[in-house]
Parts: sequence; structure tokens; C-alpha cells
Amino acid sequence: MTEFNITLGDVYLARQRIASIAKKTPLIGSPHLSSLTGRHVRLKLENHQLTGSFKLRGATNKILSLSDEERDRGVITVSSGNHGRAVAYVSQILGVRAVICVPTPVPENKRQAIRDLGAELVVEGENADEAMAYADKLQAESGMTMVHPFDDLTIIAGQGTIGLELLEEFPEIDTIIVPLSGGGLMSGVAFTLKTAKPSIHVVGVSMDRGPAMVESLKAGRIVDVIETPTLADALAGGLNLDNKYTLPMVHTYVDETVLVSEEEIAEGIVFCIREHQMIVEGGGVVGISALLGEKVEKLGENIAVILSGGNLSQQVLQHCLQKAV
Repeated sequence: MTEFNITLGDVYLARQRIASIAKKTPLIGSPHLSSLTGRHVRLKLENHQLTGSFKLRGATNKILSLSDEERDRGVITVSSGNHGRAVAYVSQILGVRAVICVPTPVPENKRQAIRDLGAELVVEGENADEAMAYADKLQAESGMTMVHPFDDLTIIAGQGTIGLELLEEFPEIDTIIVPLSGGGLMSGVAFTLKTAKPSIHVVGVSMDRGPAMVESLKAGRIVDVIETPTLADALAGGLNLDNKYTLPMVHTYVDETVLVSEEEIAEGIVFCIREHQMIVEGGGVVGISALLGEKVEKLGENIAVILSGGNLSQQVLQHCLQKAV
């Protein structure tokens, strides 16, 4: 297996570092999914994280690992919403200036959440790559410290703390299903689980509209994709041409990838409301969508599905409920 400059010790250190800000999230059973699959299915509720997504883990680990001088310069990032909200939240707690660059497709509920936390919101570019280019330009001009949304080993270690919680609460786990976009969540969780238990089957799920990581895995290189509107807005965006970590880590640790349609994502959102009385955003629910659509080729007996976020806009919620009637 390929060696990366990250260890389980880094993930344990991240857990210790973030404990005062990012909380341990619930792991619950899903009777309907267990009945449907004939397996034991549990859901890891990152939608219950304090900022509504797993992104708080990585952002906390990164910002707390910065030197005083790096924090004094302020932090800057690019985001499809959830990472920006996490960076804004941690920065507010620590009294750090934060600039969050988002592309125009980011929904208003996510923009407002960033503003409400006192960060400076910059809307620039039609897609994540254009927003990233603008953030890089601002960073070079201002000297602020970049907090990358996914391609950073400290961010990856923070996301890997989810894997530690799964191993402790669900040691019999043999299959993990994870939303897949830039790969920070997947890299951290898959690295942690595979290092501790190499036999675990790792499944990544993305939407079928511009799945940059899946297309890049197929091509063996970074592939530009056309971003089109999707219910899974948190999964939109490219990988950056200078990707150093997440593409090779996902290539190394992920066993299977699955794509789900907009209709299947909507079905997953409605399922969470009906069966679990939970609001889960489109990007967070794709693992459930894959199970409902029976799209995963290999399933073990003990399956965990990460619900990565719950920041669903009212408009999308109404759209999904109307279609379900």
C-alpha cells in the first residue's frame, strides 16, 4: 500500500486538538435500510455537527495547528458552503479574521450562515475552480493563511477522527459508505479505517452531474468537469490541478465508487425525513441514495453510512417534498 505523510498518530492528535470545538456525533441504526439490505446498517450523523457538517473537524484541526503569526495574518479559504461556515465558526471563537470565497452557485442559506459568523464573504466565479483562483490571488496579495477545503494533510487528519469514532463504537464494521467530492472526508476516513482494519470495503458516492473525483480516478489524472446545478451542491467542484494528496489517497484506499442521480438524491432526502425525522442535505445523503437504489456492488454484514451534512435550503427541501407527494 502506498505510504503517505500521515499517520494514525496524526489522527489521534487531531481528535485531542479539536475536542473543545468539534463534537463526537451520534451513530444510529437504520431499521428500514437494514431490512432492505438484509444487513446491519448504521448512520454516522455528521449533520448533527455544530456547524451542520463534518467540515468543522478539519477546519478546527487546521486553524488550531497554525502558529500565532499565521493566525494574526488572518485565514482565507474557498468553499461550496460547509467548509466556509466551519472556518468562519472556528475563526470567530479564536478572534481570527476570516475571508471566505464562494462561487455564485452556493445557495443563500449557506452564504448567510457564513456572514452570521462574522466572516467576510466574497462571491466570485461561476464554479469552485474560479473561486479558488480568486482566493489564491487574494491570498498572495494579502499574505493571509490559506485553509484549503480538502487537499491538506491537517484537514485530512481532522476528518479522519470520524474513522476513530466508528472503530470504537462499531468495531465489527466491514463496509463504509462515504460521500465523495474533493476527497478530504474520504481520504481521512478511509486512511484511518484501512490502517486499522485493511479488510474494510470502502465505497465512495457522488452525484452523476460533474463528479470530478470519480472522473479523475478513471482517467488517472485531474479531469476538469462541467459543473451543473445539483441537489448535492456540497459535492460540486473540481480537484485543483496541483492536487497533492486526495486524488492519490482516494485511489489507494477506495474500493468502489457509485454515482447517484438527482431523483435518487431527492429520494434520500425524503427518506431521512420520513424514517429518521432528520434534515440531511443532498451532498450528505448520497450514501443512503446508493443503498436505496441498490447500487453498491459489494456489501458486508456491518455497514456504516456517513451523513456528511444537514445544511439544506428551504427551497430544495420544498422541491423534494413536492416530488414525493
